[in-house]
Amino acid sequence: MESIRKNLKLELMGIFLLNAFVFSVQQTTVPTINWVLKETSYTRLCSTKKILTVNGLFPGPALRVHKGDRMTVNIENQGRYNVTVHWHGVKQPRNPWSDGPAYVTQCPIKPGANFSYDLIFSSEEGTIWWHAHSDWSRATVHGPIIVYPENGTSYPFSQPDDEFPIVLASWFKGDVMEIIQTALASGGEPNKSDALTINGQPGDLYNCSKQGTYKIMFDYGKTYLLRLINSIMNEEMFFMIAQHNFTVVGADGAYIKPLETDFIFIAPGQTMDVLIKANQSPSHYYMAARAYSGVVYDNTTTTGIIQYNGNYMPPSTPAFPNLPDYNDTDATTNFMRQLKALASKDHPIDVPKTVDVQMFVTISVNTVPCETNTSCEGPDGTSKLAASLNNISFVEPEVDLLQAYYRKLEGIYETDFPNMPATVFNYTADEFPDELLLPEKATKVKVVEYNSTVEIVFQGTNLLQAAENHPMHLHGYSFYLIAKGYGNFDNATDPDLYNLVDPPEVNTVGVPKNGWAVIRFRADNPGVWFMHCHLERHASWGMDIVLIVKNGNTEATSMLPPPNYLNPC
Repeated sequence: MESIRKNLKLELMGIFLLNAFVFSVQQTTVPTINWVLKETSYTRLCSTKKILTVNGLFPGPALRVHKGDRMTVNIENQGRYNVTVHWHGVKQPRNPWSDGPAYVTQCPIKPGANFSYDLIFSSEEGTIWWHAHSDWSRATVHGPIIVYPENGTSYPFSQPDDEFPIVLASWFKGDVMEIIQTALASGGEPNKSDALTINGQPGDLYNCSKQGTYKIMFDYGKTYLLRLINSIMNEEMFFMIAQHNFTVVGADGAYIKPLETDFIFIAPGQTMDVLIKANQSPSHYYMAARAYSGVVYDNTTTTGIIQYNGNYMPPSTPAFPNLPDYNDTDATTNFMRQLKALASKDHPIDVPKTVDVQMFVTISVNTVPCETNTSCEGPDGTSKLAASLNNISFVEPEVDLLQAYYRKLEGIYETDFPNMPATVFNYTADEFPDELLLPEKATKVKVVEYNSTVEIVFQGTNLLQAAENHPMHLHGYSFYLIAKGYGNFDNATDPDLYNLVDPPEVNTVGVPKNGWAVIRFRADNPGVWFMHCHLERHASWGMDIVLIVKNGNTEATSMLPPPNYLNPC
């Protein structure tokens, strides 16, 4: 098998050199920006280290576009590791070539090489983001994408006076790539982050951090738009600003019915557009974020400061928000249940009422045997931690799947990802037979016909007592979140809970701890698309699947041809 894969790699390299393809729709007027990935020294938590950045920035630069725009981002990799970049929430119609996940839609950009991403914006409007999509480099390689309304149109709410991206992230004192490589080799949990950050700064509650605490200046009486992004590696977050309320107006690049709340719950991968009125007495107020409980989580609190302009005596300590408790599941449930699509004349939705493809996908943390006779750091000392969907633990191929699919290469992947788990069991029980802990390690994909309607029931499991909220993200699409619940999904009664009128249109869904979530979408974007848990350690363990959407019957419903250069594996 190894010799077959080596021959396939050589064949692909030959194809890259002998065949040049150009996008038939490429326009000379498409703007191009250039980014450089490089190691940059940053000091946090009393110590200095080099981190991988875009143009030396952490978080990275914001992309600002209008709905329906197109642009090219050329990335030169001057770092030490292979890297790719994913444009999270950009649907990239017919263009998986620029989607970015390593070994799924492209081979990585090697040190010293470059790659040009063709970004095709379509129906997205609001805040989305970009991030590295190779190993754990997204810890420092990420930034906002702000999609303004199409020229000549406006927001479905009053124009805010100003806006601020708020990027939540993780900070590790160690090298993030070494952390995950060590964990995968040993089979245990990776190290937790040492701090959480707001726009790159840990905030007042950490050592050596107060001087750099992120601050926003408010003018009394004005309204501000906060563009909130959770780029944290492994934690769902609560976010508040002391004595201020929010109006949530968007999520994952789509508008929602205005939601009045005093806190935000946001999972890794998710974005939210939040209006805040500067209507409190001029003073200083903390914004703060901390994790909702998981099996392993960073339980520290990151802060920033809202500071009003004007003449007043500043407080000795800013007012602090009363964040929900780390285990307040009721708060998370009530918040997410209130998210509804705007579903207006100018921002319509189209929820599939019938379903062609039904999938029931279990989400599990598993174990696999140690690879040698030596002990591992898994739960029992003889195994390694793994993760799976329908008991299939995804194995990263040596040749990217998009190339393999497009070139009809054999032996790279299998097309029999199951619509149901092989074994039906009490998914949320406290104890399980040992045989349920061992997944099949394989590179399997799910193939669907163009324009078919798809329903997926995600069912969380409590294998290894490791149940937690799983943020499942689908590339190339937004989908409708039509229902959520706790316990085991009941096919006889739970469909009565479906919201087919105004469900939120999102690209990442938090599947509740020991619960389930149901999504629907129309498979009208041909290509090879990744779907995975956005808790980074779970994705590293194999909680991933690839969806292949076949071409339609016309050129306009088929994948675009490859660009004129593709990085070799």
